[in-house]
Amino acid sequence: MTTGQTHPPVHDVPAPPLDDSDSSSSDETSNEDPEEDSEEDSEEEPDDPYTLILHVASHLSIPLPSVAQAKLDRQVSLMSANSNSMLLKSQPSDFDHQRWLFESKGKYGIGNACWQDDDKLKTKSGRTFADFMDKPWKPLTRKTSIPASVLSPYRVLVVIRLITQFFFLSWRLQNPNFDAMWLWTISVACEMWFAFSWLLDQLPKLNPINRATDLVALKDKFESKSKMNPTGRSDLPGVDVFISTADPDKEPPLVTANTILSILAVEYPIEKIAIYISDDGGAILTFEAMAEAVNFGHLWVPFCRKHNIEPRNPDSYFTQKTDPTKNKKRPDFVKDHRWIKREYDEFKVRINGLPDVIRKRCEKYNRLEGKKEKNPDSLSSSEPDQVTKATWMADGTHWPGTWLNPNADHKKGDHAGIIQLMSKAPENDPVMGIDDEKKLNFSDVDVRLPMFVYVSREKRPGYDHEKKAGAMNSLVRASAILSNGPFILNLDCDHYINNSMAIREGMCFMMDRGGDRVCFIQFPQRFEGIDPSDRYANHNTVFFDGNMRALDGLQGPVYVGTGCMFRRYALYGFSPPRAIEYSGIVGQKKKAAATLSASDSLRAVSAKDDDFETAPKNEDHPDLTLPKKFGNSSLFVESIEVAEYQGRPLADHVSVKNGRPPGALLEPRPPLDAPTVAEAIAVISCWYEENTEWGERIGWIYGSVTEDVVTGYRMHNRGWRSIYCITKRDAFRGTAPINLTDRLHQVLRWATGSVEIFFSKNNAFLASSRLKFLQRIAYLNVGLYPFTSIFLVAYLFLPALCMFTGQFIVPNIDATFLTYLLVMTVTLCLISLLEVKWSGIALEEWWRNEQFWAIGGSSAHLAAVIQGLLKVTAGIEISFTLTSKSASEDEDDIYADLYVVKWTSLFVMPLTICITNIVAVIMGTARTLFSVIPQWNKLVGGAFFSFWVLAHMYPFMKGLMGRKGKVTTIIYVWAGVLSITVSLLWITISPPDDTAKI
Repeated sequence: MTTGQTHPPVHDVPAPPLDDSDSSSSDETSNEDPEEDSEEDSEEEPDDPYTLILHVASHLSIPLPSVAQAKLDRQVSLMSANSNSMLLKSQPSDFDHQRWLFESKGKYGIGNACWQDDDKLKTKSGRTFADFMDKPWKPLTRKTSIPASVLSPYRVLVVIRLITQFFFLSWRLQNPNFDAMWLWTISVACEMWFAFSWLLDQLPKLNPINRATDLVALKDKFESKSKMNPTGRSDLPGVDVFISTADPDKEPPLVTANTILSILAVEYPIEKIAIYISDDGGAILTFEAMAEAVNFGHLWVPFCRKHNIEPRNPDSYFTQKTDPTKNKKRPDFVKDHRWIKREYDEFKVRINGLPDVIRKRCEKYNRLEGKKEKNPDSLSSSEPDQVTKATWMADGTHWPGTWLNPNADHKKGDHAGIIQLMSKAPENDPVMGIDDEKKLNFSDVDVRLPMFVYVSREKRPGYDHEKKAGAMNSLVRASAILSNGPFILNLDCDHYINNSMAIREGMCFMMDRGGDRVCFIQFPQRFEGIDPSDRYANHNTVFFDGNMRALDGLQGPVYVGTGCMFRRYALYGFSPPRAIEYSGIVGQKKKAAATLSASDSLRAVSAKDDDFETAPKNEDHPDLTLPKKFGNSSLFVESIEVAEYQGRPLADHVSVKNGRPPGALLEPRPPLDAPTVAEAIAVISCWYEENTEWGERIGWIYGSVTEDVVTGYRMHNRGWRSIYCITKRDAFRGTAPINLTDRLHQVLRWATGSVEIFFSKNNAFLASSRLKFLQRIAYLNVGLYPFTSIFLVAYLFLPALCMFTGQFIVPNIDATFLTYLLVMTVTLCLISLLEVKWSGIALEEWWRNEQFWAIGGSSAHLAAVIQGLLKVTAGIEISFTLTSKSASEDEDDIYADLYVVKWTSLFVMPLTICITNIVAVIMGTARTLFSVIPQWNKLVGGAFFSFWVLAHMYPFMKGLMGRKGKVTTIIYVWAGVLSITVSLLWITISPPDDTAKI
């Protein structure tokens, strides 16, 4: 089960020297301001061309005028602090170039036109100016701000609305409605909370930014021939890709297999990629589907490389509506396309037929086992077999995971750990294919596949396995032993790579100057299979293109569970190099944090020295202490140092701190040995995490159903920053539930996790001083937004209550009230329009988001608050079912699931709100029409807000109607019961009398 070859054990990789030059506690840098990375002067001899020129000038003894010398000295200090400065632009205007050239005895001086060869002018590292002339230093990324013509009015409008909101609330408090104090009290309380909630949501949006990468510069820097890399072999760091799955019934193996195929074909050095799939259910169906995927990958991956196919998920590629021959120039493409399409169809049939194949195989082997155990005299008897019905693999051995007929040691939650190398570690040099006339011509294509490992962690009764977070931590440990890529890409089983260059795009940020302080790169989530109208805001573009882009201008976006590239060293709970602390009321003061260098931290971990100074002085926040309890695997502890070193940026410029020398990752790794595989199996055992800090401060954090948000928060709390990477072609694509019930349950899980965060030690109120003020506000909003549902539900009932009682939330609908309402509405609309402008979302998407905010807020968010309070007060645990990733069974209509009505208790509150407002409008209109003195202003005010509520609830009501208005019986029953209840309540609140005119 564990045969094969992969990357070497970590103890075979030469460790970097431990020195104190990799980090400085006095640096104040940030990835968004790379200029700060070059504020300090280096005492060593510089290697960049600008300071090297001045070094050479001193050797030539070129005399300079005294005034020019003084000016030049000042300019030299500026050049050392700013790597973007150019020598000629920094020279003083009175510098005598002719005298310089003449007194150098006919030599042409210093520049990129000619360079004299003089050994004594070399630096300590042996590099001269000529080394920089061939490959000038280029940044890998750049940051572009939102145009001031959009951002400045946006900020002004936010201030105007904030001021207007303040005066409006003051006016509301000073003008109570004494005829309906209870209505006035409820409305004022709701409006004050809405103002507070809006402020929490709006403040982190004040500094949105855009980013761009330079893939050409990345290739030139890491994969081009040079003196340090004469063969042009890739010097990029390794990447381990994690995919998680748990149930093949809800996450079809074909979907997972297509995701694996898209990763196998990614455009990244093949020997630097390792893929791990975590099968938390231990299902043989998933295991054999992955084996089939690898077999098909030997055809699909070379085909993608040969013809530059996008996307590299075969199902998405063959179902796209565009012309497949567009931009294809090779004459054999049509033949190859036709052949690979037939092969893929056969592959799908094999995957779909696996359940029957496995069942028949198991029946056959169980029948043979039964005959072996019988006596020879009873071979012809008709007695049923009394043997255990085991699940068998194709090689005739028992499956060590979950059996089709559960048995002791072979059922969900009780099975052995499994590690299987589906695809061994590739050779370090390209392997070209052959020209097969019956198949495809791959003679000019590299046919290697990345290493692919199937992992199913051990599960036993009595252990808390911590759901997905526990599975991810098992992958972290196993991958550290087997491949130890310094970066980890986390994907769900239904999120495939849509852009084959996505990993390179993320690597640009990690390998750029200041990238050593980046803990993760979050990519936006994009979905396919969503209905064209996006009825339930499944695309969630307001969040992914608005909120997340704005957070990128602060300390970085939050981690949202998938499509995220991590720095392994940051996952281990260490602090970043050159961390910054913020103080003051709004964090306006900043200073360098007194952190340990990476070498000191690693030395303390390796030595397990409890007396070692592991935290800054006067700092008692638990997140800032040094992680030590990694478990009893010495191989794993040794791998930490290697991963930290290999994840450093390239030290090819004087402004790059904490870098590694070029060419450090060129050497191939030796093959895997048996003791290393045994160690990898040991670290995925269920007992390994006992008496360790896994899940507490190391790896994915336990204790919440939204472990992703908490894990990202802990990293930001230590001073790390994150980056939001939006690519021109979507990096990843996945599926999302389009059914109303499934969508609400998904939102319920997210909101419940937020409530758990609010009542835990991960509350942003308890954050460390390394978290920026506005970033703290953003995390505070993450924990508080579900509580808005309490006030939202009350406010959605207010229009109906006003219609029933004939009262309103204000004494009179006068000019003052209408003016405030108009100004706040107009400013809110203008702010939304400008958000649409700088985020690139459509107005329809913004409106769908507003509608589902009301639907989800009145149902899932309210239920999440109740569940969270029950967990905190009564200790009732919360359990959720896995969201189904399966497609619709109706092949003629891919959106058939949209019209399926699955009754759930989450429908009760929004349905009550809709019926109450409809009945209230009818009753209020009838009362006003037949009144002696009709009060039309109150009717218009109440009716306007009732229709405002119903407009937001329209997608919910449309979802209840099913296909072509076919409403299910239970909806009629609930509507009737609620209508009668509402009518009785109205009569109770406002009983008729002799003087009342109806």
